[in-house]
Amino acid sequence: MSSTRLKQLSKVVRDPKILLSRIVMLDAVSKQLSDVTYLKWVYYLRTGKHLDLVHPKSFNEKIQWLKLHNTSDECTRSVDKYEVRKLISDKIGEEYLIPMIGCWESFDEIDFCQLPDQFVLKCTHDSGSVVICRDKASFDRGAAKAKLETAMRHNFFWTGREYPYKNVKPRIICEQLMKDNKSDDLVDYKFFCFNGQPKVLFYASERFTSKDKVAKFDFYDMDLKHMPIKSAGHENSTIPPSVSPENFKKMKELCCVLSAGYPHVRVDFYVINDKIYFGELTFHHDSGFVQLEPEEWNKTFGEWIKLPMDK
Repeated sequence: MSSTRLKQLSKVVRDPKILLSRIVMLDAVSKQLSDVTYLKWVYYLRTGKHLDLVHPKSFNEKIQWLKLHNTSDECTRSVDKYEVRKLISDKIGEEYLIPMIGCWESFDEIDFCQLPDQFVLKCTHDSGSVVICRDKASFDRGAAKAKLETAMRHNFFWTGREYPYKNVKPRIICEQLMKDNKSDDLVDYKFFCFNGQPKVLFYASERFTSKDKVAKFDFYDMDLKHMPIKSAGHENSTIPPSVSPENFKKMKELCCVLSAGYPHVRVDFYVINDKIYFGELTFHHDSGFVQLEPEEWNKTFGEWIKLPMDK
């Protein structure tokens, strides 16, 4: 068992609320509860706070409200890893897309003989079901099949009641494995956008180069100045963003296009070999359970989200 898994298990043992939240989030339990009841229970167990969906104020509360109201077809297409490609191509251009190799409705349809030596497999309908192949000759196809088929059977909506995921068709896509010639790390630039404007960069680094194999996350403003914010459970990095001013400016411009019309969405990009690639659109960061430290930032982020009751 990995050290990361052991840490997760020890945390569950020390905090009964985490264990209870895991039980409530099981499909067999989750499906018996209404959306509002489910969210209120999980929110309390995860944050220790009571959820106000009538007059939400904090960032996390407003994310919970959005989870129930982001029900448009475009929201669904935006989180579908296959359908979003057309949306991105139409809005900013296909040159920002990571090359796709194939798309299938089941694992058994994949002809591995036709795939390159390196590739990435992922489900279209959830978060986290990613399989990376760095050498096809030693690739554990059985483990990949087990992971992806398990994910294919699960509707990600029931995990967090995020409505955009409810009607996404489960498929498997294969993308080119992207590498940066200057670094072994794959740096992720996550922009928190509010009402069509990027305000905060959530910078993910050291995901593949950190000795302790723990990704680092930092917050920066739109002038790339470090912000005194920490995401609970995540470590800060000592490595500042290495993005060029031109690429940073361009990413901000693309954020304005992709986030237009939404009270809040996180727009993710990669910069690989000095070229910008689209990552994903995330409407509900950490499903609305993240703890920002100091707590005042949870209030500030919440004030930036303008919901109908705020007008």
